[in-house]
Amino acid sequence: MPTDRNMGLIRSHGACHLDWARTLMCCAVVLTALFVTPGCGSQSAGTGAVVHTSGQLGDVWWQQMPDLSPVDLADGERLNVVATTSIVADVVRNVAGEHVDLLTLVPLNVDPHAFQPTPREVAAVASAHVVFANGAGLEEFLGNLLQAAGEGGPVVPVSYSIELLHLDEPDHADEDGEDHGGLDPHTWFDPQNVIVWTEVIEIVLTALNPAHADDYAANAEVYRGQLRALDAWIRDQTALVPQDSRRLVADHAVLGYFAARYGYEQAAALLPGFSTLAEPSAAEMAALEDAIRQWDVRAIFVGRTANPSLAERVSADTGVALVFLYTGSLDVPGSAAGDYLSFMRTNVTAIVEALR
Repeated sequence: MPTDRNMGLIRSHGACHLDWARTLMCCAVVLTALFVTPGCGSQSAGTGAVVHTSGQLGDVWWQQMPDLSPVDLADGERLNVVATTSIVADVVRNVAGEHVDLLTLVPLNVDPHAFQPTPREVAAVASAHVVFANGAGLEEFLGNLLQAAGEGGPVVPVSYSIELLHLDEPDHADEDGEDHGGLDPHTWFDPQNVIVWTEVIEIVLTALNPAHADDYAANAEVYRGQLRALDAWIRDQTALVPQDSRRLVADHAVLGYFAARYGYEQAAALLPGFSTLAEPSAAEMAALEDAIRQWDVRAIFVGRTANPSLAERVSADTGVALVFLYTGSLDVPGSAAGDYLSFMRTNVTAIVEALR
C-alpha cells in the first residue's frame, strides 16, 4: 500500500534519505486519500484521520504501518497525540515541538511490561489522532486497551523497520524464546535506533498535519544531531572498559541492543526472556548462579522499576554487587533520567563505572 512503500524507505541505523522519503511521503498521503476505502482494514474518521480498530492488530502489528491521511484541525487546534511510554513520548516531543497535545499512557517509573491501563488511558486512546508505540511486543497491555477504546487514531510502531534482535542470537544467553515471539523490544538502548524513531515520527506527523511539515523536519534534524553526539559519547565511554570485562548480566534481557552496538556481550538474564513478568525455575537459577561465579561477573544490573527481590537473592548467593539502571521509564523532568539523552548518559556512566 502507499504508506508501506513510503515507510519502507526507513531502515535501521538511520540509513534512509529523508529528503527523498519526505517527497514520496507527500505522494503517499495523496494516494492514500484517493484509494483507501472503508472495509479494507481501515475507515475514515469524522476528522479525516484513518482509524484502525483493535481487531486489526495482529501478533506482528508492529511490522506494519497504518494508512495515514491529514487530520482536519480547526484554527489553533493541535494534534491529539498519545505515546505509550515516557521514552517514546520524549522523542515525540522533540520532533513535534509545540504542535501537539501529548499524553503518555505508562506513568513515570512504572514498568511497561506490568502496566495495566485505567479508564483514563482508554479515553485518551479513543480520542487520539495518533498513538505512538514502541512496538516489538513491549506493550503487552495494548491489545486489551485498544479493544476497550474502540475506534481511535492509527497506532504507529516507532520501531518499525528496525532489525530486531532475537532471543537465540549471540547477545542473548536464554534460548527459550517464548516472550514476544523471541523478539527483543528494548530498541531504545541503541541511540541509532532512536534516530530511526525520529524518522518514523517525523513522517507520520507530517502526513497527519502537513501544515507544520517544515517545523517537524527542523526539530527532527536538531534532535538527530543530539542523538549522534550521544552515540559518539557512549562509544568513547564504553571503550574505557577492558574487553574481558564487557560481560553484562541483568535482571531481564534489556541490554541486547546496547551490547550489540558497543561491543559488549549480554551474557545472561535473571529472568528468562525479555519481560520482567517471566519467572525462572530453580534449576535455571542454580545454573545462572554457577555461571556468574565462573564468569567473574562484576555487577548485576537491575531496572529501577523492577522487583529487586530475585536480584537481591542472587547477589547474596554470589557476592556480586547490584547496580540499578533506568530501563523502561524516564524519571521526573530535570532529574538524572528526566529525558532520553540524560537517561542514556546516566545508565552508561553506571555501567562503565561498575565494569572498569
